[in-house]
Amino acid sequence: MDTSTLTEQPFLKLSSDEMLELERIYKDMGEKPLDWKLCQEIARRFSSLSNGAGKTSLSGQQVEQWFKNRQRASQNKDSSSPNLVSLSAGLSSSKDISDLAFEARSTKDIAWHDVALFLNYRVMCSGELEVRVRYAGFSKEQDEWVNVKQGVRVRSIPLAPSECQKLQDGNLILCFLERDDYALYCDARIVKIQRRVHDPTECTCTFIIQYLHDQTEEEVSWNRLCIRPTEEESAVHPILAIDPTQSPSPSFSLNPIESLWG
Repeated sequence: MDTSTLTEQPFLKLSSDEMLELERIYKDMGEKPLDWKLCQEIARRFSSLSNGAGKTSLSGQQVEQWFKNRQRASQNKDSSSPNLVSLSAGLSSSKDISDLAFEARSTKDIAWHDVALFLNYRVMCSGELEVRVRYAGFSKEQDEWVNVKQGVRVRSIPLAPSECQKLQDGNLILCFLERDDYALYCDARIVKIQRRVHDPTECTCTFIIQYLHDQTEEEVSWNRLCIRPTEEESAVHPILAIDPTQSPSPSFSLNPIESLWG
C-alpha cells in the first residue's frame, strides 16, 4: 500500500475546472455536514457537461466519496485550506480561473509541456499537492504525477513580434531549445537584448539568453521565446536556479520525452 499520500481522488475523469469547482464548494461548506442532495446535484451537473465531451457520467456516491476523502485529508493534516486552489493562487490575478491554461514541468526531461487535462490529484504526507497530468499531444502512457508548487504554472505565451519591448534584461522566459536529438521548451533568463528598429510583423531584435538547467548561453530570435504571464521567480529544482556558485547537476540532462517514457 502506498502510504505517501493522505488522499487520492476516487475517479479519474474530472477536468481542472471540475476539480476547482469541487474545492470551492468544499471551502464554502466549512463545518456544515455533508448534504446528500448537494452531491446528487453536483453529479447531475457534471455529468450533463461530461456526456457532451464523451466522458463517463459521475454518480452521487462518487461525489460524496470525494468530499469524505477531502474531509479526511484535512483532518489528518489539521488543515482546512483547499490545496487545489494553489494551482491558480499567486499565478494570476484573473477572477475567472476557468479561462486559465496550464503547463507542467516533467520530471523525465526537465522541460515544460502544455497540460491537456488534470486527471487526478493527491495530498502527500508532507502536505504538498500533486496532480496527475496528461500532456497535450501525448497519450495516457505518458501521464505523470507532478508537484503543483514546483512543476505547475499558468501557460507561457508565445512572443509576438510587436511585443518585444515587453522583455527586459533578467526576465524569466521559456525558450525553445532545439538540438539534433531533441527539441524542448526550457526555462531561461534574458542576459541581453540587442534591439533594432522593425515593423510590427517581424522582430529583428536579437536575444541572448541563459538556460537555467545548465547555464549555457545562446543567441536566439523572437520566435523561439514565450513570455511569462507574470514575472514570478521560477519554481524549479534549486540546482536549476541561476547561482554562479553552483554547477549544473550531471543528473539533470535534457532528453526527448518520448524516449524516456517509451
